[in-house]
Amino acid sequence: MAGGAAAVAVAVAVAVGFAVAGDGGGRKAGGRAAPLPSAWARQAGQAVAAGPGYRFEGTLPADGRPVRAALRVTKEGSASGTLTAAGGLRADVVAVDGRTYIKAGPAFWRAYGGESARPEAYADRWAKAPASMPGLDVPDVLGSEAIAKLLVKAASRPPVENVAGVRAYRVKTPDADYLVTASAPYRLLAVQSAGPGDPTFTAAPLAAPGPLLAEIRARVAKLGGAADPALRFAPGKLSFVNCEQNLNGCTVSVPATLTSPDGAVPAGARAALRATVTSKGRRLGACTGSGPVPSNRELVLRCTVKGHAWRSWMRQALDAPGAHPYGAQARVLGEAVDPADVPALLARIDRERGASAAGAGPGAGPGGGPGASPQSGRGGGAGATPPASRPPG
Repeated sequence: MAGGAAAVAVAVAVAVGFAVAGDGGGRKAGGRAAPLPSAWARQAGQAVAAGPGYRFEGTLPADGRPVRAALRVTKEGSASGTLTAAGGLRADVVAVDGRTYIKAGPAFWRAYGGESARPEAYADRWAKAPASMPGLDVPDVLGSEAIAKLLVKAASRPPVENVAGVRAYRVKTPDADYLVTASAPYRLLAVQSAGPGDPTFTAAPLAAPGPLLAEIRARVAKLGGAADPALRFAPGKLSFVNCEQNLNGCTVSVPATLTSPDGAVPAGARAALRATVTSKGRRLGACTGSGPVPSNRELVLRCTVKGHAWRSWMRQALDAPGAHPYGAQARVLGEAVDPADVPALLARIDRERGASAAGAGPGAGPGGGPGASPQSGRGGGAGATPPASRPPG
């Protein structure tokens, strides 16, 4: 039987974070009924809600610098689009079920995502839109149905201003101002989102939602495991479980503690572990695991590396007496989307596609990181994890 030494090298990243508001209504305090909407406001709301959605273009601040946004938003607030910035940097955008997500390379995250230290923790995968991008609260600000509900509450005589030579009402709400033509037929001209820089988006009616919903669905299908930059974790000491002489796999275990935000654990907060096992530069496999964050903020995350690469290396180690060190690098991040929730998100989009096809008439159909805590498993120094002597695996 071969002997071996297991060297653990842990580079654990701390997880690194968008939200919207709805509307109230009904009756005022004291039991008196709220005033009925004015004729113009009712007509404007009906006109906005009647269409399939809007195309929006505008500039918003991202980490203090301008980013151009081009978004297509359905009436229910689902969206797809792009962000472009100086130097040809780009990010894809998708919004579903009240949340907005982006996917961008490390250069974009470094420059505009507020992740200058470890942008690779979020790069090239979907992540919840970070707090460094105010104004990207798409669903409840730019969705037609949400806008229509806000317009019917507008004052009978809202402020009037000139928008590119057109007289327009400015309807003010807590999250955004809506600019609507001041005469029938009422048209939505622009949306000025509340927040730093007051980003303004021009609005144009969406021609057909079918192709857009197909694109949204394809992006939503890949949201499982999307990161949440708002959540930060302090990782503990990495350990191996049931790896010795095990051809079937090797489990990586990392304890973690939620360190940000302060206060009560956010509802639905989750942590995710991403680990890679190697031996002398040879990649033996990678794995992911996730779980909800309990009220005491502490949890242990585990995932198992298995497959051909691990089995092949283990067979070689068992057949060759001597030391066969292996190690792991792991990162703990916040998780915005539990992979198990993706089918429900897809069903939501499918309902939109069905409603869109029904509304289009007979024959219509839907168109087709941060906080890393590197440790050396063989060298000394602060935070180093000394090598453990054990049989291979």
